[in-house]
Amino acid sequence: IPRKNIKDFCGHPIIKYPIQEAKKSNLFDKIIVSTDDEEIAEIAKSFNAETPFLRPKEFSDDHSSTVSVVVHAINFLKKEGYNFENICCIYPCSPLLRSKDLIASLNFMREMQCESCIPICEFSSAPQKALKIKEDGRLDWIYSDFKLSRTQDLEQTYHDIGSFYWATQARWLSEDISQGVGYIFNSSRVVDIDTSSDWKRAELLYKSLNHDSDS
Repeated sequence: IPRKNIKDFCGHPIIKYPIQEAKKSNLFDKIIVSTDDEEIAEIAKSFNAETPFLRPKEFSDDHSSTVSVVVHAINFLKKEGYNFENICCIYPCSPLLRSKDLIASLNFMREMQCESCIPICEFSSAPQKALKIKEDGRLDWIYSDFKLSRTQDLEQTYHDIGSFYWATQARWLSEDISQGVGYIFNSSRVVDIDTSSDWKRAELLYKSLNHDSDS
């Protein structure tokens, strides 16, 4: 999806929604948008986010990890004299995110005395029963040990929803936030926006959720 971080979503650039919810949560001393794009930076500033730097090219290609981008921002801000206890990385294409999610997940991380928290939801179908298509066009099991198992007998599994991550500054700087707690989302509120059909589904869900909240 070209320029998806600022593409119109239900009347506004999509990046507006997570910035808006971050501000609404009253959790943050600073809301920083890390980008290498001047247009994105200007739009972010119009929604009262801060853009104190343009991200260097080495942290802006398709192979740059989320952790490396956050670590760059932390190191930049540390040089400016800022030191933070907890840091949340929020993805720009998260229009279904709500301030209450940010608050509850941070509280959960603290209650569990953990250094990171990843939002997750249940897989809609058991991944242990996954199939693949071989070169000859025939199907094969990826996990053959489970091919005769009943779905209801399999262990429940979860996946990262790709919306935001909490971690202490120290955990981010360790470059490993994976061993944290999982904050469970209802899968009906989760859309990973990668394609135009994902985008349309997210808009429909956003409109439905907001209509329900207003009624």
